[in-house]
Amino acid sequence: MACKKASFKVVRTEPPSLQINRRHFIYTSALAAGTLAGGLTPCMSRPNYKSPNEKLDIAGVGTNGRAAADLEAVSSENIVALCDVDANSLADALKKYPRARPYTDYRIMLETEKTIDAVTVATPDHHHAPAAICAIRAGKHVYVEKPLTHTVWEARQLTLAARQHGVATQMGNQGHCGNGIRELCEMIWSGVIGQVREVHCWTDRPKGWWMQGLLRPPGSDPVPSYLDWDKWIGPAPMRPYLHQWPKELQKPYGKNVYHPANWKGWWDFGCGAIGDMACHIMDCPQMALKLGPPDSVELISSSERVPEMAPLQSVLRFQFPARADMPPCALTWYDSGQKPPRPAEMEAAELEDNGTLLMGDKGKILCGSYGANPRLLPESTMADYKRPPKTLPRVPGDSPHQDWIRACKGGPPPCSNFDISGPFVEWVLLGNVAIRLGLGKKLHWDSAHLRVTNAPEAAELIRGAYRQGWQV
Repeated sequence: MACKKASFKVVRTEPPSLQINRRHFIYTSALAAGTLAGGLTPCMSRPNYKSPNEKLDIAGVGTNGRAAADLEAVSSENIVALCDVDANSLADALKKYPRARPYTDYRIMLETEKTIDAVTVATPDHHHAPAAICAIRAGKHVYVEKPLTHTVWEARQLTLAARQHGVATQMGNQGHCGNGIRELCEMIWSGVIGQVREVHCWTDRPKGWWMQGLLRPPGSDPVPSYLDWDKWIGPAPMRPYLHQWPKELQKPYGKNVYHPANWKGWWDFGCGAIGDMACHIMDCPQMALKLGPPDSVELISSSERVPEMAPLQSVLRFQFPARADMPPCALTWYDSGQKPPRPAEMEAAELEDNGTLLMGDKGKILCGSYGANPRLLPESTMADYKRPPKTLPRVPGDSPHQDWIRACKGGPPPCSNFDISGPFVEWVLLGNVAIRLGLGKKLHWDSAHLRVTNAPEAAELIRGAYRQGWQV
């Protein structure tokens, strides 16, 4: 029951840094003009684009947690179909959207619901690409939660498929639509801290949020009557259902082994801390420093690694080449509450739980998650700082969902469309390849061919495998 594939290939005619710059140029020019740019066919001539005066018919893949928030954010339109493998979650969603038709398999939903215009996808990470690419090949616009995909290869496939089929796409990293990241870009591009050669990004995840670094408990539990475990597993290797961790391992946030809400640390289903938070936190330097693919990534430190889960703690370093007018740059990622040294110029007592520090040769800028509140160090200098002109168009309401809906109705491409978010997620998830291959191995990255030139064993991690019927 796998989706039909379209045959296409990408021909790279520009260096990665120019591709990144052009993607942002196309987006910002289109947003300012209110029309599509970049030589694309106007939206209204394509199937499944509505006029601004019409409502979209939207289907939701996933109904609980982040999925519920996404559905609420697009509820100004018509929610006509809902899919979830958890009958309890689906029933709760149907109370709110009683006209929606229920499904437990998104493949069947997309085969059946020929008239839907758009699809939201908010599931465990391993279902993102299979669900999204089914929708794209059916000519539906898609909004997919971060980290967009489960593997590096899938991110490339979604980028190409969206381009091939001409649909409106958006990754749900909300901060990319926000004012903070635009203020940060304008500050960096004004030259206020000079050239940036060093960046530090950190998160408190997974501590206090979900389990990581553990061995799978032995045995199995009966599958609850409300859960379709086979479809929950979907493209991943089948394994027995387990309900809760042994009591000695349970935490207030982590009783469940897999479902609901504790799948993020399992390599078969999630992408760990970097998959959960880097699309919010590393998005700031990605946009401000016009980062394309890195030259290399290396696991600098790690807690004990186990086969099936991400480690509890890790530190990664990405090395980026020179881009346009910007020098080479090293970006260090810290998770599980680890942080870089507190800057001497900083007046606050400590760094926030999630944030980014950009270090230039003339000064430093600190910002929170989503690029929030970018400020110079020392913070008191902001009192006399005159912000540069607003050269980047703002997204109305800072809303990624309304940004996407507008595109589905003939407006400009969404700001985190797959031509922008796809290449970004490729290098974010390359960090997980480095974590899984371990310490002492700097991975040299060939982005054009999606391969690590000095570690052939990385290939199976870059692409992954699928159970029959769930292929991308």
